[in-house]
Amino acid sequence: MKKTLLVASILGAVSTMASTSAVAVEGLSANAAVTSNYYWRGMTQNGDQAAVSGGIDYADASGFYAGVWTSNVDFAASEVDFYAGFSGEAEGFAYDVGYVYFAYPKKSAIPAGSSTDLDFGEIYASVSFDALTLGIAVLANAEADGASFGDSTYISADYAVEVADGLEAAFHIGSYDGDFAVEGIDIGASISKDGFTFGVVESDRDGQSLGYYVSYAVDFDL
Repeated sequence: MKKTLLVASILGAVSTMASTSAVAVEGLSANAAVTSNYYWRGMTQNGDQAAVSGGIDYADASGFYAGVWTSNVDFAASEVDFYAGFSGEAEGFAYDVGYVYFAYPKKSAIPAGSSTDLDFGEIYASVSFDALTLGIAVLANAEADGASFGDSTYISADYAVEVADGLEAAFHIGSYDGDFAVEGIDIGASISKDGFTFGVVESDRDGQSLGYYVSYAVDFDL
């Protein structure tokens, strides 16, 4: 699952620890990243400030996978995502279906028992044909006390292509609709090489405008 993005010293320390591990667990991997701005569905999650993220994933040969991912955000103590799903290939296309739970632990300044619980879960699915991926995510549950969010759906299309040796260009469009969502359309484009990504994001949602980010990410086996 990913989203976006550890300073070089932290990344170096993590990579060193991973490479010196006495026992590797088959199917277990980790990721770490740093980004100048953490965008999610066209909306900044950290007040247009830098974010650091990391996660651990397990993938089985059967297609089952599960993982956890976390990042700093400006409206909670952190964001912690838990997810599990199944992916595979059939008749010339790839598919992925699963569930993700977005948890937002409260900042210490928020009194216990207050009705500011932002946690929610989604069921997601996608199909990919060569460079094109079509996806849908549907609200499954929301935890805010006494709130009725109804239905919300996010649909998206992504296209990624290698334009030169190791250089990938990616394009995205998504639409959020429903009671739980800030409705609107977001578009984005990025170019990536050797873990570095430069991207631009545009959204018609309230308070959002054209933005950009620079990120660096690494993946390693455990």
